[in-house]
Amino acid sequence: MRTVTVVPHNPEWRAEYDAESHRILQALGPESITIHHIGSTSVSGIYAKPIVDMLGIVEDLASLDTRANEMEQLGYEVMGEFGIPGRRYFRLNDEEGIRRFQLHVFVTGSDDVTRHLAFRDFLNAHPTVAREYSELKRQLAKRHSASITDYMDGKDGFIKDTQMKALRWYGAN
Repeated sequence: MRTVTVVPHNPEWRAEYDAESHRILQALGPESITIHHIGSTSVSGIYAKPIVDMLGIVEDLASLDTRANEMEQLGYEVMGEFGIPGRRYFRLNDEEGIRRFQLHVFVTGSDDVTRHLAFRDFLNAHPTVAREYSELKRQLAKRHSASITDYMDGKDGFIKDTQMKALRWYGAN
């Protein structure tokens, strides 16, 4: 069972993202995928699970599917849609089996791309909201350390509400 741990923001997460996204771009080719740092590790100053989330954007998922071998050679598990239609999900664990990176790939123009980028940018532009989110995550991790499902469910309302605000804000900027 996966336990829930959140830790203070680590400035090294940006460098880890830079290095890992570079590895992926080298393997797949920069013309085939664009990669962004997303998730809580991309938001300055907030607590996060120490897993770097990345958003990949491609023109065609079927073409990406033919490149699964390259991702496996980098050590990634190829998970397919993994419960989200229109997504390709890849995850990489370290030598001890601890999750380090997750890559969520969607097609250019997907609402999911906009949603992820809007949420990240909104939290970075609104530190008060980011701090509220950080505190919620800390409390949920304490309360539900043995249940990733309960932890995720506890964040759901805040995330959905903030995503709606973020999308309005993102469209106006």
